[in-house]
Amino acid sequence: MNNLEETLSIIKPDAVERNLDSEIKEIFKSKGFLIKKEKKIQIEKSEAEKFYKVHETKAFFDDLCTYLSSGPIVAMVLEKENAVLDNRELMGATNPKDAAEGTIRKKYGISIDKNSVHGSDSVENAKIEIDFFFKD
Repeated sequence: MNNLEETLSIIKPDAVERNLDSEIKEIFKSKGFLIKKEKKIQIEKSEAEKFYKVHETKAFFDDLCTYLSSGPIVAMVLEKENAVLDNRELMGATNPKDAAEGTIRKKYGISIDKNSVHGSDSVENAKIEIDFFFKD
């Protein structure tokens, strides 16, 4: 039996600003991900605060929310077997300096904050995050 999963991926403002969204989408497709839904939007800081609520006690919370709402983002629902884990591997470590060669963050990330992409960290959070952006 296959283990088809969905995960949320966000191409963050730093990558959209540099017109990397098409290139990043091609990387996902080349690794077997199906982009089921996508939309380019700009969110308010208050929405970013809701989205990143899980991090609200952390020191970087305010900067993270300010950054995510600083410009257009591309939110996508990616689907494939083991999508959550495979996406996290493909993104690479949060800090681009620590990310493995060939990962999106190694290739495009500018800093630990401007690391170009976000991906859900679990199947449970993927559902919550997908609903956040794609609730019908």
